[in-house]
Amino acid sequence: MPSPLEQLSARALDWLGAHLDFFDPFSASGRSATHGKAKAALELALLCHRAARPDDGPDPLGGATALVRKLWQDPDFPGLFDELPAYTSTYGLIYAALAPDGIDDTLCRARLALLAPEFLAPEGKSPYQRVEIRYYAEKAGVRHGIEPYAALVPSSPLVAFTAAGSGAAGHAGAGPDDGAPGPGDGAPLATPRAYALTHTAFYLGDFGRTDPRLDADTLEQARELVRVTLLHCVEHDRWDLAAELVLTQFILGTDPLATPSGAAAVDCLLRAQRSDGAIPGRSAALKASPAASAGEFFAKAYHTTLVTALMASIVSSPRPS
Repeated sequence: MPSPLEQLSARALDWLGAHLDFFDPFSASGRSATHGKAKAALELALLCHRAARPDDGPDPLGGATALVRKLWQDPDFPGLFDELPAYTSTYGLIYAALAPDGIDDTLCRARLALLAPEFLAPEGKSPYQRVEIRYYAEKAGVRHGIEPYAALVPSSPLVAFTAAGSGAAGHAGAGPDDGAPGPGDGAPLATPRAYALTHTAFYLGDFGRTDPRLDADTLEQARELVRVTLLHCVEHDRWDLAAELVLTQFILGTDPLATPSGAAAVDCLLRAQRSDGAIPGRSAALKASPAASAGEFFAKAYHTTLVTALMASIVSSPRPS
């Protein structure tokens, strides 16, 4: 019988594979939907980049991999990044970093050439932003001026953030765009901070491939912050963050299913998952309406379903030796 994680992953991948036309910004379905076209395709590329398991026989990501390869060689695709000026540079960097192996990289190199030197410099950026840029810049093979991870870790969300009510206010270096602790619903972290926490772990630990380089005391502090935040997400059916926090537990060296918080989160996601494999929104409060069109439902469901597939695939795989 499949394990809970295997069930989550297989069903989520089935739904994603059945809706690849919505990920294609140039298809009729993709054009008609309300989601961010470039963002969805970049997220699909991340899933293909990290969750592929070539030794398991038939590739459940085969169709997604083929679509990503097609888009990355389409000269019209990078132009979508310019539709959101605030994210143009970030999307261009991620696009180059996640380029499939073996393709002509001319388009990727052209996008990297458009990056302004100040985008790849540390000035004016929060510790989280600097961790993110360093991660993708190194994958893209582009020169940058961001500090080494050892210098970034002490001020990063994994170390600097603390739960509301813990007696500490959190590190001032987090930056205003990372949110503030103590939201009205009693969450340990405000939502932007919770996402900064999980994504920092993803980058420092390369989505489970490497050690995130935390000392013993810092590691225990980070694990506790993740634990209390995850329990709050389970209590409030915040599915997207729950999936990300389970993956964060794995990156921090914990077996999520051996912890009450991780096991509860997986059960929560299984309850949320529909029979077709979709998880219908970032949370119960934000899930798609029963009357939603196919495009509206995709816009609500695709991100959490994809993150769940990514988490389940990684956590159910053997740890790198």
